[in-house]
Amino acid sequence: MGRSPFPNPPSPATPAAAPARPAAAAATVPGGRREASDRRTLVVGRGISVQGSIQDAERLVVEGTVEASLLQATELAVAPGGVFRGEIEVEDADLAGTIDGNLTVRGNLTVRSTGKLIGKTRCRRLQVEDGGQITGNLEMMTGDVPGRTSSSEASVSGFEKKEETAPSV
Repeated sequence: MGRSPFPNPPSPATPAAAPARPAAAAATVPGGRREASDRRTLVVGRGISVQGSIQDAERLVVEGTVEASLLQATELAVAPGGVFRGEIEVEDADLAGTIDGNLTVRGNLTVRSTGKLIGKTRCRRLQVEDGGQITGNLEMMTGDVPGRTSSSEASVSGFEKKEETAPSV
């Protein structure tokens, strides 16, 4: 038999040196968030399908299909042709493909001209390019308290809107 495909562990006589951490990994942007290039990123490529639970991915890029029950990440990007089904909570989302399910965006949600959003959506800030589609329930969050919503909620399908008053707490 040939040599092992795994490297030999360091011997006890020579202490293992801790790998040097690049200075860029510690770089943060205002607000304490790390730069996008330093985030743990999972890319689900075109033609690939993933089902189940995704953990510890700070940035998720969907070019294929992802079905997840609950995912929390800092950033979500769904490319044209990409599909996300399920429930997700993120800081920022950029949608050029399709999201079908429940989406909570604590920061910015951008729906590109090729983007399609189906289901229940909660976001703080929303930008929809000409051609972008939103079908379902859209709720705008306000204030600094997470989970606190504004007094209006819109049901979006074509031009239909309804106004509701949230109960006071």
